[in-house]
Amino acid sequence: MDTIFNSENGMKKVILIANGDKPSKKVFSFFQKLGYDKIISADGGADNARKIGIKPDYIIGDLDSVSSDTLKFFEGKSQIIQYKRQNDTDVEKAIKFAVKRGAKQIVLFSGTGNRIDHSFSNLGFVYKYFPKVDISLIHGNSILKCFTGNVEMSVTREEIISIYGIARKTKITSKGLKYKLTDAALPFGVRDSTSNSALSTKVELKITGGKIFVVRDIKLIMKHDHIF
Repeated sequence: MDTIFNSENGMKKVILIANGDKPSKKVFSFFQKLGYDKIISADGGADNARKIGIKPDYIIGDLDSVSSDTLKFFEGKSQIIQYKRQNDTDVEKAIKFAVKRGAKQIVLFSGTGNRIDHSFSNLGFVYKYFPKVDISLIHGNSILKCFTGNVEMSVTREEIISIYGIARKTKITSKGLKYKLTDAALPFGVRDSTSNSALSTKVELKITGGKIFVVRDIKLIMKHDHIF
């Protein structure tokens, strides 16, 4: 396993916990085994960390969502950093903090939940910060990532794979999918490739003119050790 952090100011692989639905401890542990061993909680995400028995290295935000009991619980155990500015969300504050310290990969847990505006915003951060930082968003059984260029994925035969092109100028060509894409545009709100499926154990995508979202089954990835 790679050495992930050479110093407190050197981050490469980071787990970020937001304030949405409680994360799965099993999925969380999977990413820790892959070397994501620096943990940041975005404000109320510290409550989620506490619920599953995780100690964040940092708690970051304006601190208006995290419970006072949780702040007291992590006092002296986690570094608590308050940013009072309101021009970005607590999740974006945490992303900026990690990127400034060299993070290249972030796994975002609890980025979706009963606040559709926050969920939508967090999906936007996956898109906004790529490729500066590669953010994976976990929700339930799904993992969402952003891609561009030529992509080759190890998959499970008949695995469900959904693709979203976002911008009209972005074109996608696929190999290994049941519903083939040939220089296809999948602009948001117009067309998509939801619930496509893999014909074999490899899927190739060629993406030009922008970035896309790909959604896969995190349980299948964990079961077959397919690093997404």
